[in-house]
Amino acid sequence: MVGPRSLRAWARDLEVSPARFGLLACWTLGVLAAVVVSGAFVRLTASGLGCENWPRCGDTPFPALEYHAAIEFGNRVVALVGIVLTVVTWWTARKVPGLPRWVSRVGLLAAAGTIGQIPLGGVTVLTDLHPIAVMSHFFLALIVVLAAVVVAVEARRLAAGEEPAQLDSVPLRRLAQLSALLLPLLALLIVTGSLVTAAGPHSGGSDIARLGNLEDAMYVHVRVSGVFGIAYLGLVLGLLRYRALARRETVASVAILGVLVAQMVVGEVQWRNELPWEVVLAHVGLFTLVFAGFAWLSARLVWTTGVLRRGPAALRTAQ
Repeated sequence: MVGPRSLRAWARDLEVSPARFGLLACWTLGVLAAVVVSGAFVRLTASGLGCENWPRCGDTPFPALEYHAAIEFGNRVVALVGIVLTVVTWWTARKVPGLPRWVSRVGLLAAAGTIGQIPLGGVTVLTDLHPIAVMSHFFLALIVVLAAVVVAVEARRLAAGEEPAQLDSVPLRRLAQLSALLLPLLALLIVTGSLVTAAGPHSGGSDIARLGNLEDAMYVHVRVSGVFGIAYLGLVLGLLRYRALARRETVASVAILGVLVAQMVVGEVQWRNELPWEVVLAHVGLFTLVFAGFAWLSARLVWTTGVLRRGPAALRTAQ
């Protein structure tokens, strides 16, 4: 019979191959992206209060056979799977030979973020879906996705046997810096888009408080989208110029550009058709792909070229 001491010894001596850990990290990332989309589904269908209290769903832990309750409870289930996977990924990262220790710390950040969604979700329900609480819920979900992308990138690179400085060159270091500078702009795009939703007809229900003016929020969001799109196009053109140095990153950047264009088209369609929730959901889903894809591309460039590891000396060399 296996006792606690033997289980502790097994856990201490366990080693996980980079290939298996890479697969686990990618599955975790996929589920966390699904959490973002399912959360948007809850809000757009006005199902946020489908379970009137928290953590129970009404008078029982499980919902009644009702549309809004089922959607809200479904989001909770997907989020629970995300919590389990992020915790397992963090613990497993400590058992992978050759994986840098900082990767497990980022994995811990992702796990803490998913667990932090539990009380934040409770606050969101208890405050009757106040826009600030809902936006905070969404922002934290994206931060968790960002952390999961970083873990997945490092895991896949280790599994493929890539050297950290394999793509190190002055032109790519400049492009890595550009991708890092685009991250705050992407964050601003997320905030303005969230403000559009908070001011529009899909803030969570007909009796849910709106935040700001819809036309003003859309005016700012469209212009931020344009600036981000132009800057990202510059990154793509730079990668195309030096595609011989980073073929995988170049192909990924072009694919992300295609999704970004599709998202902008869907955004225009939703605005001209008075924001039908199904089209808005497609818009959010495409953005989730853009966000995860851009985070992957930026992580590949920044970490592989060694810009952050080298510090100020690398920045001066790139200039």
